[in-house]
Amino acid sequence: MDAAKVTDLKHFVDQCKTNPSIIHTPSLAFFKTYLQSLGARVPPETKSEKGDFDMADSGEYSDSKRPIEDDDEIVESDIDLDNTDVVEPDNDPPQKMGDPAVEVTEEMWDAAQSEKSKAMDAISEGKLEEAIDHITEAIMLNPTSAILYATRGSVFVKLKKPHAAIRDADAALAINPDSAKGYKVRGIARAMLGQWEQAATDLREVSKLDYDDEIGSMLKKVEPNAHKIEEHRRKYERLQKERELKKAENERKQRAEAQEREAISALKEGQVIGIHSAKELDPN
Repeated sequence: MDAAKVTDLKHFVDQCKTNPSIIHTPSLAFFKTYLQSLGARVPPETKSEKGDFDMADSGEYSDSKRPIEDDDEIVESDIDLDNTDVVEPDNDPPQKMGDPAVEVTEEMWDAAQSEKSKAMDAISEGKLEEAIDHITEAIMLNPTSAILYATRGSVFVKLKKPHAAIRDADAALAINPDSAKGYKVRGIARAMLGQWEQAATDLREVSKLDYDDEIGSMLKKVEPNAHKIEEHRRKYERLQKERELKKAENERKQRAEAQEREAISALKEGQVIGIHSAKELDPN
């Protein structure tokens, strides 16, 4: 017997072992009859198997060929958030920052405190831009003070300039990682930009260091939005994982169906013509 036909037959037998229901394909009725005449036990046909192979034989799409939904169809991208107090980002040039390498003398420290006092007076009078000028001068004199940066940041918050406030809060926290005012300013500024998860992180941190009513009020506003975003992400990640598993399963089914169609095609073309003895199947 031709070696190529032996290889085809072995391939077909492997397919039958993997999925015995191939035997019930209408085009293989002659083969099933032959096996039964030899006393072979043919597994019973099931409804689902029949349906599967009718589609395979006819070339119709099976479930594994149905397109998998896009991510946009799996989960909506929009989340119902309370953005009432979110503001437009400020795009002013970065404010002046002091040189942390400067050695602050006693005279410089005293002068910085004087400028800070003037700034506080200006804040109480609602003169916020003037307050910024005084605190900036204080920072130039004493760039090692975390509280000066945090104080200027709090004024930027009042001016609705969250990016500037965040820069000052970052500077304060770089000097003093436990700066409660630094976390508070940055948390409020991030909330103003709609950065709810980051805002919640900062406000939770400051609540451990120096809790006050303003922080509690901000947390009540920020945390519901942060929780919605966190839940949305978990849902998306879960559905994305399910989508990947479904895709892998469909690809596996498609490979199996392709092998089955190949085996059926080989039989239809007469490449497998019968069952032979082991001696006849030996190409040598």
